[in-house]
Amino acid sequence: MSIDWNLILRLVIAGLMGGIIGLERESRAKEAGIRTHFIVALGSALFMIISQYAFNGRFDAARVAAQVVSGIGFLGAGVIIFQKNVIRGVTTAAGLWVVAAIGLACGAGMYVVAGTATVLTAICLEMMHFFHLHYGEKLVDIKLDTHGNKDLATVMDALEKAKINVESYSVFEGKVHLSLRMPTRHYAEQLHTLFELLEGFNIEELS
Repeated sequence: MSIDWNLILRLVIAGLMGGIIGLERESRAKEAGIRTHFIVALGSALFMIISQYAFNGRFDAARVAAQVVSGIGFLGAGVIIFQKNVIRGVTTAAGLWVVAAIGLACGAGMYVVAGTATVLTAICLEMMHFFHLHYGEKLVDIKLDTHGNKDLATVMDALEKAKINVESYSVFEGKVHLSLRMPTRHYAEQLHTLFELLEGFNIEELS
């Protein structure tokens, strides 16, 4: 049986394009990295190739593509996490969805379309990371024991002077719950300031 190098090239290009997007995700320590994106793109391209060439003219490539799109939803759902009233992993899940489409395009031999989608996706992810790093905010939740050496009102005033945004505040059974918003670019600096202000309090939980 002769080797069809054109089909092998489609698989290789699909894997490489998926890996490019996966590299960006892995560099951000996200739930799915190079291996996952590489395999998703490769698998999608393989499904497309099989649908086109494995059934001797009795095939429906559109149906196979639709099943890949449906199936990738289960994988994407696996990387989405709901924690502390915050949803994480949605961008990575969307990236897997796009990578599957890129793999299908490569499997169909549409290299220009697949390459364009890869470049646009990588640019979008990098631009959003830059925007989040310079203009985004982090939500910090703290649970304190009020039996400390400092007056809580004094600490609240100090937080305001330190320009640490208190989003919400509640007291229940002697415990204080604070939700703070900190600019991402000043996160480490404000977190250090926060620990200094809360010296004397028993920090039971920080997330």
